[in-house]
Parts: sequence; structure tokens; C-alpha cells
Amino acid sequence: MPELLFEIFSEEIPARLQRRAAEDLKKGITDALVENGLSYKSAAGFVTPRRLTVTVTDVPPASPDTSERRKGPRVGAPEQAIAGFLRGAGLTSIEQATIESDPKKGEFYVAFIEKKGVSATRILGDILPKVIEGFPWGKPMRWGSGRLQWVRPIRAITATFGTENDEPEVISFEVGDMASGQTTFGHRFMAPDAIRVKRFSDYFEALERAKVVLDLDRRMDIIKNDAEHLAFAQGLNIVEDKGLLEEVAGLVEWPVVMMGRFDQSYLKLPEEVIITTIKTHQKCFCLRDGESGKLVNRFVAVSNMEASDGGQTIVAGNERVIGARLSDAMFFYENDLATPLENLLPKLRDAVFHNKLGTQAGRVERMVKLAGEIAETVGANVGDAKRAAKLAKADLASQMVVEFPSLQGLMGRFYATEQGENPQIANAIEKHYKPVGPSDEVPTEPVAIAVALADKLDMLTGFWAIEEKPTGSRDPFALRRAALGVIRILVENEIAFSLDVEPDLLAFFHDRLKVMLRDEGAHHDLVDAVITNKSDDLLEIVRRIKALSQLLDTEAGQSLLAGYRRAANILAAEEKKDDTTYRGDVTPALLSSAEETALASAIDATLRQVSEMVETDDYAGAISALARLREPVDEFFEAVLVNDPDLEIRTNRLNLLARLRNTMHLVADFSRISG
Repeated sequence: MPELLFEIFSEEIPARLQRRAAEDLKKGITDALVENGLSYKSAAGFVTPRRLTVTVTDVPPASPDTSERRKGPRVGAPEQAIAGFLRGAGLTSIEQATIESDPKKGEFYVAFIEKKGVSATRILGDILPKVIEGFPWGKPMRWGSGRLQWVRPIRAITATFGTENDEPEVISFEVGDMASGQTTFGHRFMAPDAIRVKRFSDYFEALERAKVVLDLDRRMDIIKNDAEHLAFAQGLNIVEDKGLLEEVAGLVEWPVVMMGRFDQSYLKLPEEVIITTIKTHQKCFCLRDGESGKLVNRFVAVSNMEASDGGQTIVAGNERVIGARLSDAMFFYENDLATPLENLLPKLRDAVFHNKLGTQAGRVERMVKLAGEIAETVGANVGDAKRAAKLAKADLASQMVVEFPSLQGLMGRFYATEQGENPQIANAIEKHYKPVGPSDEVPTEPVAIAVALADKLDMLTGFWAIEEKPTGSRDPFALRRAALGVIRILVENEIAFSLDVEPDLLAFFHDRLKVMLRDEGAHHDLVDAVITNKSDDLLEIVRRIKALSQLLDTEAGQSLLAGYRRAANILAAEEKKDDTTYRGDVTPALLSSAEETALASAIDATLRQVSEMVETDDYAGAISALARLREPVDEFFEAVLVNDPDLEIRTNRLNLLARLRNTMHLVADFSRISG
């Protein structure tokens, strides 16, 4: 079976776009093949800085022949209807149609349309240029005089199709002023000559000889393994950074790892500053001592070529740039240390947070007030919480954070510590941004918790007030992340906290909590059973779900749920029939059997217990109390006819079931539970 080899050779593709682009190209081609009736066995996408490649195996030489039966108008129908049928079926006269008969509808015309399959080369010649022209680059560019847009200028297109033993056929097409062919190129510097390729196997081998490692993951493995071996030989360990590793692998086609050093004096800087400086400016990896774990004055660089001098010139160039950048960082750091954080606050008056929400200075004022209000609830010192909130954003005006925004909060902690602030305040300055993702740590000290909650709640309430809410997949202000941060802080620190926010925002918190709990394995029906539009304590919701889940995992819980459903179904039918709602007002004198008397007594006792336990947030105890209803509920339904002929007795029994329903609803809406 033939295989397709398709390569788009271009100027350097930004590293951050490469992996997604390889997947998008593979998907675009394979989807189009299937839509045109062509199957395939396997497909793979590859990417280097200068090429996107897709190979598709076992593609049939042509799409299959098809046969279609198309029903037409009745015999004797108006000429206009018959003419439309002929056009749609591709017939030239009605004699080419077949007449069929139906006992009810009479005789009517039928066309049997036979379509021959289309050759794969013809289909590919049609779909490949469309895939290129419709490729989903975020910001493509136009170059030269052509109309084609691509992320970077295209230099060549390879498109071949054929079997392993035959000379492949070139899929001929043009996009812009670029024609397809079967020529690619090797490494820009070490093997720049043209390479004629036939199919993927010889293409892959030819690129290897031409100093190009086609597979992004393989380049990452080469860099990682070579760097680790180089470091191990010096008794050092690499500071791992998966994002940097993928970025560097996206910058080189032939990775060559080498080690350099910087002046020992720069180790006086905070480690995070050194790592960020070297990563940001030179895309190099830092190193730690294998025994102490402390940062050392070495770095690992990755070159895109094998240098004739063994890389000495490349290392020296990196050392010069890194030395200069660390010198700048040291200057920023020392200047910032000499300026009290409080003295930076006036600069926040000129820093716009949002054009509808004012400046960072205004935001700080709101955070100070809010952190003070939250402090007592979370067990924090009010004065410390306000002080931390006041200084939390000050480092945004520092020279170091202006240079490296990713260090915000962290630099504030360093400066606050050096300037004699309380350790709890310094910690809160760093941690108030956290968590920044589902796997990031949450602040655990009370002052940090107060400021982190103030930061996120101010953001959420502010954007809700100006109607800037997430829509679909669009969330430019990371409000989903902020809401999840509030949830995780409260739940993981087991803080009972009433969210005093507008209903729409409370519903947003509920949605985020549902997503989190479902990701953790909670059944969606339990989440829905517990959450109401008034559930403003997130910890309470989580505790109820946990306790409810534990109950329903038992035989007693399932039996109680079955009894509830039976009661609820009876009530629903009677309430609909009588156009009324049974409130649970039970008259003891009308309880005529031992089983209904026992159930009424059990419900009364359970109602008191559950009410008290819910009031004190003892949901495990409340659920346990509900479980004790299982036996009297079972015995009631075995011995008692609810719809007694006597109206008063029947009404009393329905009220008894309503009282059971109301008692169970104190913990959760059991009608929403499906299991």
C-alpha cells in the first residue's frame, strides 16, 4: 500500500508553536483523507525549527466506488419536478431512471447513481494545498509578492506518494508562488545542500546524515541525557525545567550540549534570580552541587552545531552574555534592596490594573480592607494581614520585577525579609499569588491565606462588577484559575468561610468546584445533590459530598436511598393528583400501626439529631444519623399501605413520608442521586 510523505520546509518556526503545529498538520491531513473516502493505517507528525513533516501509511491508491439509490417523484409528476430530479441525479433523460411501485404511494422514479473512485494522487493534490492555506496559525505572516500566509516564509514543499518498491509520484500543486516537489534540505550550517527524497524511510535517514534529528521528543531526550551525563561527571545535577527543555529542543535540529561558568560572586543573588536570568536570556540550564544541593556557578548550553573548536567559542559567547545579564541583575537587586517596599507604593498609582477597575494602588487599598475583614475568620493577625496586603504588590514597581515579571511576589519576599518585615508578612507577599494552577501549592499560614483570598476575591468581584466574565474557552483574566485558587485555599486548609458574593459569581464558584470534585472522582450526581443556589460555604459542600459518598457505598445507604425514592415517588404522584404539597405535619393519634409509629418516632429523633449536627458542620454525624432510618423505613413499606381508603389516615401517612423527605433533604437533595 502506498504511503504519503509531506514536508513544509520554512524559516525558523517559533519553538512554542512547534508541537501543536505538528499535531494540527497531521490531523488536518488525516481528517481530509477520511472525508474523501481514503483510509490509512497510521500517521505521524514531526517538527524541527525549519520543517513540519507528516507521514501517512497504507493509503489506498484510490477511493472506493460507490453506489447510491436516489428516490424521485411519482410517475406522472409535473415536468418541473422531474427535471429537478434528473439534475440532482446526474441523468440526461427519465428513461435512465427505474420505476418502482409502492402499495400506498403508487409508482415513482428511482435513480441508481454509480460513482467511480477517485485516485489518491488527485485527492491529495486537492487537499494538501487546502491544508496549508487553512492552517490554524495564530498570527501567520505574508512575505514576498504572494498571498500565502504562513508562520514564517516557506522555502520548499515535499509531497510524494507511492509504495516501498516503486518510484513515488510527486503530488503536484502550487500554493502562492511555491510548487511542490521532492526536495528538502539538511542542517542550515553543517549540511545545507538539497536532498532528493522518495519516501519517509530514506527521508528520515537522509536527514540524520545531514545533521537533522527529526523527532522533537528524541531531541529532548538527547539534550536531557547528554546534559545529565556532563553534569554527573562534575558531581553536579541539572536544575530540571521541562518547559525550557522543550523550548531548547525547538531551537535546534542537531543538539550539542556543552558546559560554561559564570563568576562566583553572582551566587550572592537569590537562586531564583540566577535561574531566571540564565533561562530567560540564554535558554541555558543551571546546575546544583550533587551533595549540598546549592546552586553552582556553572550552566549547560545547547548549541545547534558541532563546532570545529569543540564549542569553546560558543561557550565563551554564552559566558559573556550571562555575565553581563547577571551583572544587570545584581545592580537591580542591590538598588531594590536599598529602597523600602513602602517607598515603591506611590509608583503603583501610575500602574493601570484595568481601565475600568483603576490602578494597582486602588487595588491595594481594596485588598488591605478585605484582608483585614478576612483575617479573623482564618485566624490571622489583622494588623499583619493588612500590612502584608499593603506591601503585596509593591515589588511590581521594583527594577527586578520590571525586568523579570515572573519573579513577582518572590522578590517582594526577599526584599521584605532583608528590610526587617515580620516573617509572616514576607511569606504572605510571596504566597498571595498562589495557587497559580491545579497542581501548585496553596498558602497555609493564616496571614498568607488572608491576603491570597483578598487578592483573588477582589479580582473576581471586580471583573464581575464590570461584566468581564469568562465565556466558553475564553478567559483572558484567568478568572477560572482565581476561583479555583479560592476553592483550594479554603478546602485544603479546612476553612469554613461564607462567600458573600452575588448569586451569579457564587454559581461560578459552584461550577469550578464541580469541575474540581469530578476530576477528583466525585460522582456528578452527589455534587448536584449537595449544592444549592444558596451554598456559600465551599468546605461544607465538600464535607457533605464526602459523608454522602461514604453512606452510599454501604448496603444500608443504598437501602435507605431506595426507601427515599419509594417515598418520593408516592408523594410526587399524590401531590400531582391532589394539586398540593405535603408539608410533613403528622398527627400522632392517626398513626394506627406499630410500623408507622416506629417510623414517626425515628424520624423525629433523627430530625433533631441531623439539625443539631448540620448546625455544627458535623456532616459525617448527620449522615450516620440518617443511616439509622434504614430499618424503620424498610419495615414501614413492608407492612403499611400508604394510600389507605380513609382520607385522614392516607393524608397523615403522606405527611409522614414528606417528613422523611424533609429530614433527608437537610443533608442533600436525594432526588438528584442516580446511583
